[in-house]
Amino acid sequence: MSIKSLLAAVSLAALASAAQAEVRVGMITTLSGGGASLGIDTRDGFLLGMKGQDDVEILVEDDQRKPDVAVQIADKMIQSDKVDVLTGIVWSNLAMAVVPSATAQGKFYLSTNAAPAQLAGKGCHPNYFAVSYQNDNLHEAAGAFAKSEGYTKPFIMAPNYPAGQDSLNGFKRFFDGDLAGEVYTQLGQTDFAAEIAQIRASGADSVFFFLPGGMGISFLKQYAGSGVGLPVLGPAFSFDQAILQAVGDAALGVKNGSNWSKDLEVPANADFVSAFQAEYGRLPSLYAAYGYDTAHLLISALDKADPSDADAFRAALKSADFDSVRGKFSFDTNQHPIQDIYIREVIKEGDIYTNKIVATALTDRSSAYVDDCSMK
Repeated sequence: MSIKSLLAAVSLAALASAAQAEVRVGMITTLSGGGASLGIDTRDGFLLGMKGQDDVEILVEDDQRKPDVAVQIADKMIQSDKVDVLTGIVWSNLAMAVVPSATAQGKFYLSTNAAPAQLAGKGCHPNYFAVSYQNDNLHEAAGAFAKSEGYTKPFIMAPNYPAGQDSLNGFKRFFDGDLAGEVYTQLGQTDFAAEIAQIRASGADSVFFFLPGGMGISFLKQYAGSGVGLPVLGPAFSFDQAILQAVGDAALGVKNGSNWSKDLEVPANADFVSAFQAEYGRLPSLYAAYGYDTAHLLISALDKADPSDADAFRAALKSADFDSVRGKFSFDTNQHPIQDIYIREVIKEGDIYTNKIVATALTDRSSAYVDDCSMK
């Protein structure tokens, strides 16, 4: 079945009765508004990974980047659609609204992206698996790289929501030095004149920012036009494929922390990049890579156990018996990944802006909150 026809089947599943599949998966993700490209890539990567799994029914719905909408969809999927597994949420504030209730009702949640500190530590749960990372990880890599490059006074900035708070905490954990400034913006903000003025006046020698989706596009364009000219660091979220094409030359040379890159020399990754380009006619982003890995983790677990046997299915997920596009991959005791994290540089290949790996920042990195998790 092609992805196009699979998407049609997904849409029909939400509108009409269909034969009951052996397993039902509910994907809640952002398909409209400013963060749509992130959710679209998440969905497309997951559906590509699930291609050919005819005994799994996948229900996809748009959360509109609104916590109340995500909660309503999750309640419907759990109570009416009787899904076995939930996945797909991009934003940490939406994850915090959905995941604790879903896992408390006995559902499994596999995170393709959002992985807030609360769910990695004291809020960990046996039915919650973060397939992507822990929110702090990619920012930790940027902090470690900033320190290794000899920067002494970075100015750091992120939106004021759980992932933004995790991002700056992660950067500071591995930079461990003085800051020229630390600012939290509004989530969804697109005018950064005031923040750029603060950077200019701060005496900073570098800038680290985490501004996902359209926020990052707006900031980079405004920063490039400001003439401030300080070196810029960030996480991969602000430099994924869709964002880079919108930002253009303003992003060239920027270094960013990532646990995935299209040029990562892993056989499963080469196959994924090729298959994604063939299916969708574009390069995959890290969101697509996480969606694809989540699909393959799920398939590997379903090959061993059914979600109705919760203990066996949980053990099958925990074993992570699949070929990750990131290469080395395993779960720590809090069911968040242990993995290498890299530094990428934004480059241009022909007419396409993309990234290449230039360094390994952290090896076999787990998460800062694992000891706070009661699962051992």
